[in-house]
Amino acid sequence: MRRVGVAVAVAVAVLVAAYAVFAVWWFGFAGTGTPHRADAIIVLSGDRGRVPTALRLYDEHLAPTLVVSRDPYPWPELDARCHGGIVCIHAHPYSTQGEAEAFARLARARGWHSVIIVSSRYHLRRAAMLFRRCTDASIQVAAAPTGLWGWARNVVFETAKLLYHVTVDRGC
Repeated sequence: MRRVGVAVAVAVAVLVAAYAVFAVWWFGFAGTGTPHRADAIIVLSGDRGRVPTALRLYDEHLAPTLVVSRDPYPWPELDARCHGGIVCIHAHPYSTQGEAEAFARLARARGWHSVIIVSSRYHLRRAAMLFRRCTDASIQVAAAPTGLWGWARNVVFETAKLLYHVTVDRGC
């Protein structure tokens, strides 16, 4: 009986270690490259701290258009900038998949062939996967700063969402 307990403990330890390695690679190293010129930049909603990174890339002229996916809450300072080269959208449904679908419609309508996705580092790989399912545009990613607590708090949710999109909902 004792051997079974040890074997279970070893198996659990191996699984936890494997998940930790996966999580560090999958969620920690996305968006470490330097983006280059694209047709558009899209900043995904969920964390307003992502917007300054997107605005910096836009101000550096990496794309002529910045698409801001808006959350449903008031943000007058940002809404006042939604004109000219800054386009604000409200994705329906309000989700990363909804944002990918909304971007795909915009890309088709405007003839875009490349995009830089700005989001939190832990979110970038799943976001890029969903965007690839919805558009043929070339995709680059750029990570907005995220604190350790934000990363640790969201990695479990992102794992669950990733598993859902890999196994259950595989469409655009």
